Parts: sequence; C-alpha cells; structure tokens
Amino acid sequence: MLTEVRQAVVTALAVTLSGALLGVLWWKLAPSVPLVGTVVDGRWFVYLKDSEGEQAIAVDGTFTLLALAFGALSAVVVFLLRRRGGVPLVAALGVGGLLGSLLAWRLGVWLGPTEDVIAHAKDVGEGVTFTAPLRLGAKGALLAWSLAGLVVHLGLTGLFGPRDPEPDPWPAPAPPGGAGGMGGMGG
Repeated sequence: MLTEVRQAVVTALAVTLSGALLGVLWWKLAPSVPLVGTVVDGRWFVYLKDSEGEQAIAVDGTFTLLALAFGALSAVVVFLLRRRGGVPLVAALGVGGLLGSLLAWRLGVWLGPTEDVIAHAKDVGEGVTFTAPLRLGAKGALLAWSLAGLVVHLGLTGLFGPRDPEPDPWPAPAPPGGAGGMGGMGG
C-alpha cells in the first residue's frame, strides 16, 4: 500500500507541474481581447473595442480545449506506466489535474498583459487599442483536465486493463465412479 501511495504522490506532482506547460500554451494560443480607453469628465473608462466580439469566450474555450487534451494525454501516460492502476493513482490523476489547471490559470494570467487596465490605457493613450489581460471567465474550465483524465483512464482500464479470471461456463463432468456418480450401485 505504501508503494501505491508513493506512486500516487509522484503522479500528482508530475501532473501538477505539467500545468506550467498548459499555462504557457494558453498564454501563447489564446486570442487577444482588444480594449480601448477613453476619458470622460477627467475619469478613465476602459471598454471592449468590439462589443460583439467572441475573443473573451475564445480565451475560455482555448483553456478548456488545452486542458481536455492535457487530461487525455496524462491519463494515457499514467495508464501506460501503471497499468494496474489503483484508487490512489486515479485520485492522484484527478487531484493533479485540478492543481495543474490552477497552476496553468495563474501562470497564464501572470505571463499575459497587465491586470491594471486603467494604468495600461493611460500608458498607451486615449482611443488606442490595447490587449486585455488573460481572464478565465468560466471557472468550470478548471475541472476539464481532471474530468478528461478520469474518463480516459476509466475507458483505457475498461478496454485494456487487467481482467479478473472468469469462471468456466462449462465445467468438466465429474469422473465416473467418483462421489455423486452411479458407479457403486448394483443391479
């Protein structure tokens, strides 16, 4: 049991740390959301340049799709390395996926444009388009990695995992003259 727990901790740590790669990919691949700053009565206001644009939703979608891919990939790797699985290993896959998503989210926000949009608007000037900070509006996307990992691992275990021996549907007949046979009766 101690070996299983040790393997689970290593798995959770490896999956969590791979969240850094997800964060960098999200930062690089997510579309930029254009903002514009304006001054009204001496106060700065920032608004979307294209109020009907879909870039903000695409930022969430990019994170979700990347997290689903990372979940599937981590499940395949965990299954191939530890085919026998076990509850601690599966729990580590789920926890590692959630922690990896949290790490990716915070890293992507940190790498992206500044979160102080008013200061950024003042720096670039009134009416000049600039990029909004990375934001994850759909916080449920943080669960995508774990859910994909658990579903793919379950499917792989169901299809290719070790099987319990099945009972023989056609047991061999009892030998003649043995217990329960007709061998001892005279006629």
